[in-house]
Amino acid sequence: MDNSQEAIDSEIQDDPPTIDEADTPGVPEGFQQLDPRSVSFNRLGSFIFTGIVATVFSVASLIVTLSMGGISWVPMLVMGIGACITAFFLWLSIIWPRREYNNASWRLDEFGLQIRRGVFWRHQISIPIARVQHADVSQGPLQRQFGLAKLTVHTAGTQNASVPIEGLAHETAIEMRDTLVAQRESGHVV
Repeated sequence: MDNSQEAIDSEIQDDPPTIDEADTPGVPEGFQQLDPRSVSFNRLGSFIFTGIVATVFSVASLIVTLSMGGISWVPMLVMGIGACITAFFLWLSIIWPRREYNNASWRLDEFGLQIRRGVFWRHQISIPIARVQHADVSQGPLQRQFGLAKLTVHTAGTQNASVPIEGLAHETAIEMRDTLVAQRESGHVV
């Protein structure tokens, strides 16, 4: 085997380059993104919603058609509107979850938890450790299938008294909950 073939073989065996957190769009330095499986999970939820919307318009078209004694322009209009709305929601189901993922991040440090999210309206939430009352981790049936969880941090106060972070890996959510509770109870930093 010649040297060029050995070079090709060594390149194939090398690990692919990893993307540095700073190179990921929407992730400020020191912050972490949600679990990538959250994109697929959110798409599935959006597809289910789109299916329900399509079913409602189909049933409405059928009811209007039967009540009018046959096919006329009104049921066709309802079906056309339903098809346009369904197509819009289908497009949104494919595009939106990735955009949300690219614009959502979190950081847990010695000062507390910081969350950044939002595509059009950006939100930056800072929860100091001293304000954390308790934290919950929950999973629905679909979240369990994807290995995801929702961490809800309950704080002292009225505005943003419960702050959820959806789209975390279940293990990450458990670790974050345990860290927040341990920091709060000990009064020490990370």
